[in-house]
Amino acid sequence: MLKIKEKLEFDEELKKKIEYICNTTPTIINSNIQNIDKTNITYIENYRIIIKKTTFLAFNYSNTLLDNLSNKIELKDLENFIKQLNYVKILTSNSSLLD
Repeated sequence: MLKIKEKLEFDEELKKKIEYICNTTPTIINSNIQNIDKTNITYIENYRIIIKKTTFLAFNYSNTLLDNLSNKIELKDLENFIKQLNYVKILTSNSSLLD
């Protein structure tokens, strides 16, 4: 059984940068340090940032977000990445209308 030992707060400066880049307020789910009962194993959960229905994993004091485990996104490239996501969603919704 996992026990939450400590809640970790997201870096305020990084949050402001993301809000500025995205031109929106993202949903941020704070990280936790969790212990597994009767073991010496500790698990640190990643921060989750939800921007326009897309979830990213993040770490404090890092300029890199993870869209999935194989796709790293630098903070400087986040705006373009979100624009591409919106474009793909528009194309997908329009193509379903044509079918």
